[in-house]
Amino acid sequence: MRLKLTIRGRLTLVYGGLFLLAGLVMLGVTYVLVSRQLPTGIAVKATSVDVARSRVLDGSQPDVVFRRAVEITRDDALSALLTQGGIALLVVGAAAVALGWLVAGRMLQPLHQITDTARRIAEAPAADRGLHERIALKGPDDEMKRLADTFDVMLARLDRSFDGQRRFIANASHELRTPLTLNRTLLEVALEKDASPEVTQLGTTLLAINQRHGRLIDGLLLLARSERELTERSYVDLADIAEHAAGDDVKTELAEAATLGDPVLLERLVQNLLDNAARHNLSSGGWVRVSTGTHNGWATLQVTNSGPVVPRYEAASLFEPFRRLTGTDRVAGSGGAGLGLSIVRAVARAHGGDVHLEPRDEGGLVVTVGLPAAQAWS
Repeated sequence: MRLKLTIRGRLTLVYGGLFLLAGLVMLGVTYVLVSRQLPTGIAVKATSVDVARSRVLDGSQPDVVFRRAVEITRDDALSALLTQGGIALLVVGAAAVALGWLVAGRMLQPLHQITDTARRIAEAPAADRGLHERIALKGPDDEMKRLADTFDVMLARLDRSFDGQRRFIANASHELRTPLTLNRTLLEVALEKDASPEVTQLGTTLLAINQRHGRLIDGLLLLARSERELTERSYVDLADIAEHAAGDDVKTELAEAATLGDPVLLERLVQNLLDNAARHNLSSGGWVRVSTGTHNGWATLQVTNSGPVVPRYEAASLFEPFRRLTGTDRVAGSGGAGLGLSIVRAVARAHGGDVHLEPRDEGGLVVTVGLPAAQAWS
């Protein structure tokens, strides 16, 4: 198995390896220089002469004994140099590795700050939820500081881009409401007058198209509002909303599911799920079930319906705006704008939660919304 080292570990190994290599080179150079500087004809102590005399054969000449003593003394000195120098090198090398570990951690601290900020932004509930955050790295104007400043500039541009996109959707939706309202009024006035069946049928069709466009604009407005940060939260029980929104033909299993959030947005979340479950259902014999509860600090809302079989590879794409499944049966005359699940996910993430969609093998979907429970916020 391949060992994966962090940058700090690799830097420590490089520092320690270079230090040990430099120490070995210095020890080798010192050994060579000392060996060259030790004379071969110096006077030695009597003990050294005695040692030398004991190591040579009887009858050796005094000069031979003397030279042998000098060689032994020289070898002992060089051996002591290597031994003691090696021990010292190992001790200092271990200290250098430990110091290198501390220094590498200190030098990489700005990089950890950049990584932590990037992780918080990446793990934000929505793509643009954490773009207001900045690294704001303090310190000298080095490579790390320039990297952090560049990252902050990128975040600022992305934040402006997302904010401009939301404003554009909201402004465009408001501007489109006026001509739609005018067209609806003119069509209703025209239908009230005596008109031929062809004109009446045309007016009815245009009114239906106008209403569909109105729902689309309302959905765009709500989607733009849902993707903004919530400024005020109040106590909301998902069970109360589900009980109020569910019709008589909806099966309910409701338990307390309290959270803190925007009541209007949460009511629209529940209503969208129920409308979507009824719209994408069997034309006859279909059913819808809604349940609420609190589990492990999360207030949950689950909407299940019968319906056509949904391929699992297409489940995740249903959260995209204007995304519809092809080839599925729908209740006649109940076409939607394709924003229902997109709004549900945006509202859930704005409240610090998320939504999960699971296709049923028998057909239909199980949509589960999880929001932080009220006590989790307190």
